[in-house]
Amino acid sequence: MNPIDKFNADVRSSIARAGEDRDLHALSLEWSKRSGEYGYTYNFAWLGVPIIQLPQDTVVMQELIWRVRPDLIIETGIAYGGSIVMSASMLALLDYCEAAQARRPLDPAASRRKVIGIDIDIRAHNRAAIENHPMAGRIEMLQGPSTDAAIVAAVEAKAKAASKVLVCLDSNHTHEHVLAELEAYAPLVSVGSYCVVFDTLIEDRPKGFFPNRPWDKGNNPKTAVWEYLKKHPEFEIDREIENKTLITTAPDGYLKRVR
Repeated sequence: MNPIDKFNADVRSSIARAGEDRDLHALSLEWSKRSGEYGYTYNFAWLGVPIIQLPQDTVVMQELIWRVRPDLIIETGIAYGGSIVMSASMLALLDYCEAAQARRPLDPAASRRKVIGIDIDIRAHNRAAIENHPMAGRIEMLQGPSTDAAIVAAVEAKAKAASKVLVCLDSNHTHEHVLAELEAYAPLVSVGSYCVVFDTLIEDRPKGFFPNRPWDKGNNPKTAVWEYLKKHPEFEIDREIENKTLITTAPDGYLKRVR
């Protein structure tokens, strides 16, 4: 076995062993709970824009984008815009690397790779920051409910022109809303790609942990994922990602389309 293959095999073995360590997973949950009391996910930015994600999930997302090499990334929930900026920058890197490998000039204007961000309320200061960002040319923003029929139809039309599609759901975290988003957008995901459902971690918090929010234990993205998977065997939870990150906002939320 060559050194790179051996390294990768050792990593997979370590990930599998970590996945079996229930005490370690319990410690990870406790850490994320305690750090959340200090707004830990708000501490980070991508290319100068607040991303509001755990660093572990950000690293995993760049891994998935590199692996899948999508033409289109669909994201529900924009907030400050760091996530769509990160996705756009990764698509730009894909174009750069493919051009370098083929030894041809890079022509960003000719790229088909785009990000669609959807939010019910794109606040003026956030819109301005995103539109003035160097990655803005790869980003399209749609304002309105992500489950609105007109918005879903517009996204479906754009997805038809893409050969590989990746989806991230991170807007309203109630069971009903996330299930509706899954029904609308998960079918657009390409085989081998992912539908990533964030904030499934809500189910792992004590009831009442999120005061003044419409979601709670028993009514959240994870319960929506469980419901969706009952009728959609074309998707499977990628357990290796959760076992690798150990700390994630998306336990049971990395859904791989396998057929």
